[in-house]
Amino acid sequence: MVLWLTGLSGAGKSTIAQAVHALAKPRMPGLVLIDGDVIRALFGAGLGYKEADRYQQIGRIQRLAGMLSGQDIRVIVAALYCHPDLMAWNRANLPGYFEVYVDAPLNLVRQRDVKGLYARALAGETSDVVGVDIPWHAPQAPDLIIDTANETPAQSARRLMQAVPWLAELVSTGGRNDG
Repeated sequence: MVLWLTGLSGAGKSTIAQAVHALAKPRMPGLVLIDGDVIRALFGAGLGYKEADRYQQIGRIQRLAGMLSGQDIRVIVAALYCHPDLMAWNRANLPGYFEVYVDAPLNLVRQRDVKGLYARALAGETSDVVGVDIPWHAPQAPDLIIDTANETPAQSARRLMQAVPWLAELVSTGGRNDG
């Protein structure tokens, strides 16, 4: 079972994924969180940020999520790059795949800009930024859209848990899993 969150940098993917993980982990000890930034750091600086590198990065995450899910481990992924071919692969190959579009308008993520990414890109100090000089491909048919401009991360996490079948039971039982 794979829960995949995607959205622009600064949309709230990691924050929401971490909140869901924190709420669910006590009742699902085998739950794993895969964050794109963490995977990039884990595998070193071998990949850049060009579109081809981003495609390869998502491929790594897909294979890792698939391997874990194949061992009956439930997986939450928070990853930026969202190409239609990659999302189609996810649907065809990841068991129990549930796709979440963490939507935030470009002007809002530029305002948040916790990493200073957009400011550096707009100042010409960096390139290869999704939503600036790399096209953003919003998911074509997500299972859930979360609008982070209009709800808090805690509200988003709870709504997401209610929508995902294998997490919904935890919400309805207040976190108890008596099975």
